[in-house]
Amino acid sequence: MRPHRLRFHLVDSDRSWSARQRRRRADWLARTFPDLEKMHVIDLGGRLGTWTRADVRPARVHVVNLERPPADVPDWAEVDRADACDLPARITSRRYDLVFSNSVLEHVGGHERRLRFADAVRGLGDRHWVQTPYRYFPIEPHWIAPGMQFLPVRLRTAFARRWPLGHKPTRTHEAAIHQVLWTELLDRSQMRHYFPDSRILVERVAGLPKSLIAVRADGPPVPSP
Repeated sequence: MRPHRLRFHLVDSDRSWSARQRRRRADWLARTFPDLEKMHVIDLGGRLGTWTRADVRPARVHVVNLERPPADVPDWAEVDRADACDLPARITSRRYDLVFSNSVLEHVGGHERRLRFADAVRGLGDRHWVQTPYRYFPIEPHWIAPGMQFLPVRLRTAFARRWPLGHKPTRTHEAAIHQVLWTELLDRSQMRHYFPDSRILVERVAGLPKSLIAVRADGPPVPSP
């Protein structure tokens, strides 16, 4: 099987193993926030497709991303092009029922910007759900590569150029090191530091911690399925 097809079946397909994990996580979110379908949610760093495919969709969704907004946006959503670590006043002046972020915190660019991201999460609403991959899961999730996150930058960069299962093609050294330096997986101590008033939930696969989720909810968060 060609590498891009293998990645498709492992991660990108709607029937892939990763897609099943994403659906389990979405179900966990809906059970933790049982009034989700009535909420006004801001998604920091996400994409509109997450919510168009969701089994439980909030009443309103505001997506904020560095990408250019799509041409067609449904009437239940709005999309802004902005930096979640440096949000404009038109966004920070608003309040939301839930602040959501999925697999973004590891890409914002270092400790200082993660602090600013966490401040933005707390400033936009009283409740939040912030997920990020766990550093010590044995498979690096962006490249689907065993132990890649533990290598020195030089080796990770060389690996990123040659490993066929990466999330984006990297044919040059510059492109590879850019991706490597903008991907920094976090551990539990870091998540507790950034979200000291939140409960840190652990998503597990085969008993191993796969991702961490900082949650603030009205009641106790629902245990993982």
